[in-house]
Amino acid sequence: MGKNVVIIGTLDTKGPEIAYLRDRMQDLGLSTTVIDSGILGEPLDIIPDISRAEAATYGETNIDALRNAGSRGKAVEGMRGALKVLARELYREGKLNAIVSMGGAEGAVMGAAAMMGLPVGVPKVLVSPIASGKHYFDPLVGTSDIMVVHSIVDILGLNPIATTVFDNVAAAVAGMVGHGHELSKPGDEDRFVAVTMLGNTTLAGMAMKERLADHGYEAVIFHSNGVGGPAMEELAEAGQFVGVIDLTTNETYDPMTGGIHDGGPDRLKRVGLLGLPQVVVPGCIDFSVFHADAIPPELQGRPVYDHNPEYTLVRASQEEMMALGELFAERLNLATGPVIVAVPTQGLSIPNVPDGPFWDPEADQAFLNTLKASIRDDIPVLSYERHVNDPSFGVAMADLFADMMASKGAKESEND
Repeated sequence: MGKNVVIIGTLDTKGPEIAYLRDRMQDLGLSTTVIDSGILGEPLDIIPDISRAEAATYGETNIDALRNAGSRGKAVEGMRGALKVLARELYREGKLNAIVSMGGAEGAVMGAAAMMGLPVGVPKVLVSPIASGKHYFDPLVGTSDIMVVHSIVDILGLNPIATTVFDNVAAAVAGMVGHGHELSKPGDEDRFVAVTMLGNTTLAGMAMKERLADHGYEAVIFHSNGVGGPAMEELAEAGQFVGVIDLTTNETYDPMTGGIHDGGPDRLKRVGLLGLPQVVVPGCIDFSVFHADAIPPELQGRPVYDHNPEYTLVRASQEEMMALGELFAERLNLATGPVIVAVPTQGLSIPNVPDGPFWDPEADQAFLNTLKASIRDDIPVLSYERHVNDPSFGVAMADLFADMMASKGAKESEND
């Protein structure tokens, strides 16, 4: 028997299409387990390996309760939770080497949820007609490594377009199962350091990466676009890093304005709670990000910067910068390991330079003053007469981190 692929679909509407994909995978030497995520009707032209009734029990509910949940949304939410538990259970039992789901809106979000709880590197493929257009990708990908395939046509019928897409999905999964691998745990000699970056901090990030290498560390860079920061924190919790340089912490500001780089309520908390050493920089907290034609009315009239044709940056007010100072202090005060905050005073983003549209040293100083007044006395707050994207600032942050690690090591040796 080959490696096993779990296939999730609403078999009451997409039974023949799921059966086709199953058969193609089996033709390629893979074994399969088909899970029915349909809630209302009976499977169509296919017999699942795990029925919808059995699947529902993994959510500590039953299929009748989901049918009578009161709304389509509540029923989908119930089955989504059940599938997440079921997929993790199959993986723990060694019965899931890859996972595929095909569906429209509801089927896709249920299948994606099941994938998101699996480790990085487990092949995950989601096929849906909503994989393009003006949709949020978060429900389809989250912080995971899900491969999303646009089905072009709706998943109803085995026409030449559909079968071409399905055949290629089967081939892709077979290739990943045969030649890919899961993310391994770092070895004893590995010293990976997580770094957050945006286009506004790329030059500093590049210089930092090289300098960290000189110190014997390998930087792992995350794009702080509302997903990268939380993904970094998840992988820190999974034990991937010896420390963090959070160079670009803008994901703490967008939740205040409704911007799209929203890192969620736990951003800047999770690494500290782990006790990992971290250098934290308020890079890019002076703006929030919006689609070019979607700046909220209450923010219109503020300084803006066209980052590219799709995204516009909006300057934070002085009051918001003070609120961010409080937020940084509140969250970093939770840290159980060493923390240093490093603040560049010559601008926090590319448009924040003298004569630039975001240049407002009083507002940035208000952040720094508020932070210093609220943060724990044992957390140093250092100022640098540099711009955040100055390569020399990136080098200085790498040196600061290396010194912190050396000091930590010396203290641990004294305690041994």
